[in-house]
Amino acid sequence: MKMVKSLVLGSAAALVAMSGAQAADLPVKAKAVEYVRICSLYGAGFFYIPGTDTCIKLGGYLRVDTTFNPGNTQDGPAWAGDPGQMNRYRDYFVTRSRLALTVDTRTATEYGVVRTFGQGDFTFDTINSASSNPNVLSTNLGNNPNLLSSPGAGYVVVEFLFIQFAGFTFGKSASAYSTPWHGYPGNNSSFLLGGNDNVTGVSNIQYTAQFGNGVSGTIGLDDPSVYDRTLLYNLSVGLPATGATANAYGGVHAPDIVGNIRIDQAWGLFQISASGHEVDGSYNSLTLATAQPCGGSVGTATCPFGNSEISGHPETKWGGAVMAALQIKNIPTGPGDDFKIDATYAKGNTKQVIATSAASPTFAMFSGTGRAGAYQSIGFGATSDGVYLPVAAGGTGDIKLTEAYGVRGAFNHNWDPFWSSSLFGSASWVKYNGSSTDVTSAKGQFCFAYNTSTGAKSADYSCNPNFAVYQIGAITRWTPVKNLTFSAEVMYTRLDQNFTGTAVLAPSAPKPTTVYEYKDQDTVSLNVRVQRNF
Repeated sequence: MKMVKSLVLGSAAALVAMSGAQAADLPVKAKAVEYVRICSLYGAGFFYIPGTDTCIKLGGYLRVDTTFNPGNTQDGPAWAGDPGQMNRYRDYFVTRSRLALTVDTRTATEYGVVRTFGQGDFTFDTINSASSNPNVLSTNLGNNPNLLSSPGAGYVVVEFLFIQFAGFTFGKSASAYSTPWHGYPGNNSSFLLGGNDNVTGVSNIQYTAQFGNGVSGTIGLDDPSVYDRTLLYNLSVGLPATGATANAYGGVHAPDIVGNIRIDQAWGLFQISASGHEVDGSYNSLTLATAQPCGGSVGTATCPFGNSEISGHPETKWGGAVMAALQIKNIPTGPGDDFKIDATYAKGNTKQVIATSAASPTFAMFSGTGRAGAYQSIGFGATSDGVYLPVAAGGTGDIKLTEAYGVRGAFNHNWDPFWSSSLFGSASWVKYNGSSTDVTSAKGQFCFAYNTSTGAKSADYSCNPNFAVYQIGAITRWTPVKNLTFSAEVMYTRLDQNFTGTAVLAPSAPKPTTVYEYKDQDTVSLNVRVQRNF
């Protein structure tokens, strides 16, 4: 009986073991795997987003800059503020580290390719734009991006964010007015003047039509509030020693109307661009900021007060700009060499000439003097879209539009696959029309306000706010391996101002109120950069 029981139990165990083995041997359906597939439709670097028919490319760069004798945290010349004053608060050098990330998606549709693009820059740089002046550091403490450059901090800069569909572009992108090289025909510096530069994008809507054989045309509407306004001066609030008073623009009432006709060929590119820009003042009666909350500090803004609205305002005027640009490729100096040049005329749209990758600069530079009785020399340039002097203040009340001209270009040469150099330059002119003694003209109203606001003048003093800026520079690059570049750039900038004689002036602290000689000024800046693209 025990033997039978053992046989039964052993057989049952064997059956269980066999059934388990058979169950383990049954085929199991494998889970689907989504493999990343290369997308060759739009060039190298694209791949399909798994489970979709949309292609995506991730890219960007990491860049480290050091600039000597700087005017700001980037690579700008020392032409304003504490660097322009050459005082003890200026920084002798500044540094910046930046990681840029780009996301580019494209989807083929029955309407053509639908594209989205975005770029964000993670940035850390030397605090407060090349100055340690406590007066500057305390300005607008609650909303000063430079103060984010503290230990472990930094900030994010949003550059391009746009959608393209059926020839239309919506979002923050390059203006239809711009050339493909913006303000960079061959330079690293973001401060080569003489033409348009909105390389970080402007909010717009535009449409591009392709006519065949490399000919295209684009028309668009740009939001001018960030990029395309310089300053509008209400001269009744007075002019300081450096000639540039606070902004008296009103609100944005109309977009800039922009467009281009462009020819792209194997030999290069030719483009004609045009822009229409509204210049509208706020009120006739304004006062310079004396404390917060208006403007944040003394003299940084024109503030309204109780009687501003009933004082009236100047009539709005329209200005604009035109530009011609040319690129010539395949020149006989070597493979890959090219030459780029653009020329601009603007009236009431000075940002298209005195342009950087950010705001348009005004100029206030100091240096030594050989004139007896003078403490130092000064040269300044007041950048504006226009000026107006209300009737109640002795003027004509209408806006006088400022004129500007500019030209810039570069020759780019490749020595071999690893070394390249560029020689670049620009010239810019800003003009206030009329005579210094004709109070019905732009120049006359400017000089009336400036002469009233400043102190005693010498016998040979003369007022002329017209000015020019000349720049020339050179850069050499070494690319030891693909997408890794070391570069060094030197740039000379000269401010050609047109005042003569001396005057008692009161510049911003720490400069004293005393006698200054009017004189042309210059500066040299050096930038070294390491950049890895990916």
